[in-house]
Amino acid sequence: MEEVTIVGVDLAKRVFQLHGAAANGTVVFRKKLSRAQFLPFLAAQPACTVAMEACATAHHWGREIGRLGHSVRLIPPAYVKPFVKRQKNDAADADLPPVSSLAVM
Repeated sequence: MEEVTIVGVDLAKRVFQLHGAAANGTVVFRKKLSRAQFLPFLAAQPACTVAMEACATAHHWGREIGRLGHSVRLIPPAYVKPFVKRQKNDAADADLPPVSSLAVM
């Protein structure tokens, strides 16, 4: 199994969607986790970049994820919209843009 280098997260009230990708952009995992499962799952992952859309709760989760040793990228909503590929849902929102485009933000 390839090592995850970036994790895209779509935050919600109860269930979070995660999309993990390797350095070459291949999908390593797609997961649906509850709040209680979220931080333990990320704690078990090797240090990587975690990207999520900036929202009211993203700053709190960003601090918690940063304490686990991950690099956190909060993406402004205006920059997320161009990457939506299909109908709007939580799983599609967690799907990642190319890794190179996140490096500049």
